[in-house]
Amino acid sequence: MTDTHPARAHVRVDDTRPRERGIARGEQLRDDLPASLDLYLRLFDTVGVTEHRVRDGARRLADVVGAWGPRYVEEIEGVAVGAGLETWQVMALNGRTEILAQANGARPGECSTLVHAGAGHAGSPFGIQTWDWHEELDPYWHTHEVTGTRHSYVGLTEHGILGKIGMNSAGLGIFFNILGHRDDAPAGVPVHLLSAAVLGEAGSVDEALDLLHSAPIATSGALTLLDAKSVVCAEVSPVGVATVHPTQGFLAHTNHFLDPANAEGEKRGLFEPDSQERYGLIASRVRRYAEPTEADHLVEYLYSDPGQPQLCCVPAPDAVFGQRWATLATVLLEPGRRRVRVLAGTPIDARRRPWITLDATESVDVAGG
Repeated sequence: MTDTHPARAHVRVDDTRPRERGIARGEQLRDDLPASLDLYLRLFDTVGVTEHRVRDGARRLADVVGAWGPRYVEEIEGVAVGAGLETWQVMALNGRTEILAQANGARPGECSTLVHAGAGHAGSPFGIQTWDWHEELDPYWHTHEVTGTRHSYVGLTEHGILGKIGMNSAGLGIFFNILGHRDDAPAGVPVHLLSAAVLGEAGSVDEALDLLHSAPIATSGALTLLDAKSVVCAEVSPVGVATVHPTQGFLAHTNHFLDPANAEGEKRGLFEPDSQERYGLIASRVRRYAEPTEADHLVEYLYSDPGQPQLCCVPAPDAVFGQRWATLATVLLEPGRRRVRVLAGTPIDARRRPWITLDATESVDVAGG
């Protein structure tokens, strides 16, 4: 049976001027971006972060970003102009992880990532990620292609946010998992903007690590980086940037720190034991399953059935707003082919839904696959 899932929005941005790139993005999202913002403001309020605190946090983030990379502030200003919003509102969307870090006990969302270090096209790495987030925000993400930066890039992101998961024309890919450190605060470069910067500016895993080390960071995330030759996970946190490398040919990450120094500051009550259970299930499959030789083989590594750790996340029927976690998308990255494939839904949905194929070349195309 074929699933008739609604078409997903696709945004095209092509300009060397940051502000003009932002305006183009905002104009294409103008009909839906205000509704996405309203939902985020409601979410912030639900977890105890008032609009006043959101506005204050967004302005502090803008100051930090402006000192580190003013072009990103210019681009966000452009998004606001194009969408008919205020700059602080779009900055709040790009800094939504940092703003949510102020909430007491609010879970920021779950994701599971697995990369095989090298057996695919030309022996290069390939990987998969589920992106779990609030079910109500499912209408407000899209695929995109961006040119005009040092490297063009493709992938998926949320409305108004410059980057998340994807790959650039140099063949550098990035997966994105949220982590929680007890010192997280809206006082550094937002992790979503770090992702956009990596995709737009870095040509290799090493260049991406150099870029991350240059940034003031005050919130946490696991940015798994892969190019045609190597894989590393950069765990960023208020402590700094720590690297995690593959073991036995695989690199897996969920939502807890793997680096010991970072783990000492883990913010308790966010993900345990769920994150550790998902990580354990993936690790057991790495040991038991036949070695994958192409990206599609990784899909079954992230299957889950009722009663298992939720690699395929489905909200409980009685869950209220702010607690309705769902796997909104599944993403495959193949640096050797410079290809991204995005599925709207869980890995199990791949049985009946088509993948969206994005080519990460200087002249990018989008096609159903």
